[in-house]
Amino acid sequence: MDGPAIDWCAPWLASYRAIGEPVTQAVAAGVPLVEALNRAGDLLPRFVDQSALPADEPYETFIARTGCVPTRSNAHDLFNALVWQVHPGLKAHLNALQVEQIKRAGVSAARGAVRDALTLFDENAAWLQAPAPLVDALQQREWARLFSAHRSLWQDARLQLFGHALLDKLRQPRKAITAHVWVVPLEVADPAAWLVGRLTPESLARKPWLPLPVLGVPGWWNSNEEIGFYDDAAVFRRPAHTLKSASPTA
Repeated sequence: MDGPAIDWCAPWLASYRAIGEPVTQAVAAGVPLVEALNRAGDLLPRFVDQSALPADEPYETFIARTGCVPTRSNAHDLFNALVWQVHPGLKAHLNALQVEQIKRAGVSAARGAVRDALTLFDENAAWLQAPAPLVDALQQREWARLFSAHRSLWQDARLQLFGHALLDKLRQPRKAITAHVWVVPLEVADPAAWLVGRLTPESLARKPWLPLPVLGVPGWWNSNEEIGFYDDAAVFRRPAHTLKSASPTA
């Protein structure tokens, strides 16, 4: 496997560890990644080597046609496969929307707003279920409220990382890593299914997500307990209304 080792004890990997850790152990013992993934579950999709993807067929349409996910032997594609296994309904929904867009507009260098939004969700999304004061603070980008004043409320929140590129980046944790977060009501029992019912071309084109520097979440990274951690304005940017009021030219 390429790059740094995966820390399966990291809190953001909690929902993927039961499948992912045995897979990486098998790969370390010499089992090809695709084989290790297919051993991990007997449900669709199945995983095939990237070489199975015809040169003239889009990745998404191949998945829809065959029920198989082309996979390279790297950590990025490992995380993609794990998300398929943990959230198959949501991944299949995103893939179907991509196929629909490809049928409508074909494949070109310019993806268009909906395909861009689909790709962004697939690569970097997360969802948050949290008490109202946390949601309000996130919507207002008021980081001091979100992470300090309301720090104790995070014990009642649930943050689930979905984007496989986001998971891959977190192999090397750094403060600036930011997720595109959808807010899901706290009472929803199955957030992935809830999102399937709400991720439409129209909603995606509106880009209804919020930026969240995930390593600021209490309990997710020891460094965020240090004094001054949240004072880094390059990461925890001040709300736009504050910037305007502070600027004499606004």
